[in-house]
Amino acid sequence: MPTSRTAPPPPDDEDAGPSAAEAASHARALRGAARLAAEATTGLTDLVEAVHARVATLPGLPAPADGRTRGITGLVYKTVRGVTRAVGGTVDTLLSALAPMLAARPDALPSPEREALLAALNGVLGDHLARTANPLGIRMALRSGGRALPMERDALAAALPDAGGRPLLLIHGLCMNDLQWRRDGHDHGQALAAALGFTPVYLHYATGLHVSTNGRALANLLEQFLAQWPHPIERFAVVAHSMGGLVTRSALHYGRAAGHHWPDRLDDIVFLGTPHHGAPLERAGQGVDMLLSATPYASPFARLAKLRSAGITDLRHGNVVDEDWIGLDRFEDANDRRTPVPLPAGPRCHAIAGTVAAEHGLADKLLGDGLVPVASALGKHRLVRRTLKFAPERQRVFEHLGHLQMLSSAEVFGQMRDWLRH
Repeated sequence: MPTSRTAPPPPDDEDAGPSAAEAASHARALRGAARLAAEATTGLTDLVEAVHARVATLPGLPAPADGRTRGITGLVYKTVRGVTRAVGGTVDTLLSALAPMLAARPDALPSPEREALLAALNGVLGDHLARTANPLGIRMALRSGGRALPMERDALAAALPDAGGRPLLLIHGLCMNDLQWRRDGHDHGQALAAALGFTPVYLHYATGLHVSTNGRALANLLEQFLAQWPHPIERFAVVAHSMGGLVTRSALHYGRAAGHHWPDRLDDIVFLGTPHHGAPLERAGQGVDMLLSATPYASPFARLAKLRSAGITDLRHGNVVDEDWIGLDRFEDANDRRTPVPLPAGPRCHAIAGTVAAEHGLADKLLGDGLVPVASALGKHRLVRRTLKFAPERQRVFEHLGHLQMLSSAEVFGQMRDWLRH
C-alpha cells in the first residue's frame, strides 16, 4: 500500500536541505495559514464590535447599520483591526524569507496529520479559501499514495506501474481527504484491487466548494484522465463516500451535458452513506441561523453560523446542480428547491446505508448512520419525481454501522466485492 511505506533515507548529498519547489510549496502553505489567521482575527473583532454596538444602543433605537461603535470604543476596535493586518503582512514577509528552512524533504510522503488538517479547513472554509486565492486551498487532483498523478499517458504509466484495464475511482466525503480511505488498517480501494484486479485512484478535492462546482471540475478531469489511461479500459467503477456520491452524480450530469465520452465507460457506482436527499445536521444548522438572527443581541453571532461553506449548505437537501443554489440565499432559504436529477442511465448504481439504531423505527429514520438517514442514503423520497430508483438487489442496509465505520467494515467490503465482481 503506497500510503504505508516509509520514505528511504536520503543520500548524504541531500542533507543540505529540500528542493526549491518543495520549499516554495511549504512556504505558500504557511503564508496561507498566516493570512487566514489574520482574516479570522479581523472577522472576530468585527463580530465582537457588532455585539458591543447593539448592547450599547438604547432600547427602542436602531443599532448602527454598519455594526461599528463610536468614540473611544470605536477607536479601540479600529486599532485592533489595523494591528492584525500589519502583523499578518509581517508574518507573510517573514515566511517568504524563511522558506528554505521551513520546507519538508522533497522525498517525504505527505503527512497524514497535515493533510487531515487541510482537508478539514477546506471543508469548512473551502469557498472562502478559493475566493481569496489562499494557498491553503486544495486544488482538485487525482492521486495515488497522496501524490498527484500526471495527465500524460507515459508519465501516468510510470506513476502506476501495476495499472491494468480496470481503473477504480474513490471519492471521499466532507472534510476528508484521499489518505483517509485507509481506516483501521483497511482501504476499500486496495482491497478491491487485490480481490478483483482494479487499479485504485483517489480524488482529492476541496469539499467546501459547491457540489456542482466540484462536479463540473471532476467531469472535465475524468475526460482528460481516462483518455490518457495507459491500457484499454475493460471496467471502470466509482466508489463514493458521503458527499462524494453527490459530486459523482453532479459530474455525470455535467459530463453528459458536455458530450464527454467517460460517462459511457462507467460500469458501476457504489454510493456509501450518500445524503442524496440531505442530512438533518445541516438542516439543524439552518435552524440555528434563523434562531440567532431573530433576536437583536444574538443576531451578530449568526455570522458564526454563516461561516460554514457552500459545500456544507449543499448537504441540507443534497444539491447537485448549479440551479439548486444560484440566485438563492443559501443561509435564508430553507425550502427544497432542487432540480430533480435521476440516477444516471448506463452504469449500475448501488447504495449502502447504515443505521446505529438497535431497532428499525423512528430512531432508525432520524439517526441513520449518525449523519445520513437510511431513506436519504437509499434515495427514497415522499415525492416520486425526487426518488432515486435503485434496483432492490442493489440496495443494502447494515445495522450497527456508523458513517465513518463504512470505510473499514468487512461486511461493506464484501457486499461491494460481490456487486463489482459481476
